[in-house]
Amino acid sequence: MILSIAQNNPEIAVSLPAWLDLASVAVGGISGALVAKERHLDPIGFIGLSMLCGLGGGLIRDMAMQVGTVYMIDNEYAIPAAIFIGLAVFFFARVFEKVPGLIEWVDIISVGLFALGGTDKAIVYHLLPVSAILMGTLTGVGGGMLRDVFLGDVPRIFKPSNFYAVCAVAGSAVYYALVVWVGLDKYVSAVVLMVVTVGLRRWSLSHGATTPGAHDLTPALKRAISERKKR
Repeated sequence: MILSIAQNNPEIAVSLPAWLDLASVAVGGISGALVAKERHLDPIGFIGLSMLCGLGGGLIRDMAMQVGTVYMIDNEYAIPAAIFIGLAVFFFARVFEKVPGLIEWVDIISVGLFALGGTDKAIVYHLLPVSAILMGTLTGVGGGMLRDVFLGDVPRIFKPSNFYAVCAVAGSAVYYALVVWVGLDKYVSAVVLMVVTVGLRRWSLSHGATTPGAHDLTPALKRAISERKKR
């Protein structure tokens, strides 16, 4: 059924413009380089984290899908852009310090842009809904996950925290539904994805909403079973 919907709507098979992918690399690279500044790393650290956050999510997506090209290798601007951004933040850090909360903003905006690119590529190649949402989510949080691993931290997506991966899942799901099921224009759907992703993240920060930690339901289940047997 999903394939028939895609075949009846040829616009689905048309990828979003390449500049959106490059914008994702730029914003993700800034996010990684700002973390390098917080950790007082050397120029290689700035470049490394810029590349991980700017290119890592797309690399994970392309390796998982194994269709089409590997973006960071195929695009002549992707790797140079990530390197340039890392060095720019290293040499001109004071410029970025003037914007309050910049790291939080670029972090979630990059998640939205990468989720958009990942979900859209999955749609172009007619992946199943759950697979498309997974590709969008992995692309959205993959760079940050690699960054945390390389820094020796538990990836943020695995810890109770303000919505992060949840935002990527929500944005990817909304984009897929609007494009494939509703037939909405991709550019309009992309705007909705960004609003959902960034809006949900900002809401979680302003209201202190977090994902829960482990909660053992075994005692409650045992009590329920015991009470049922007594009746």
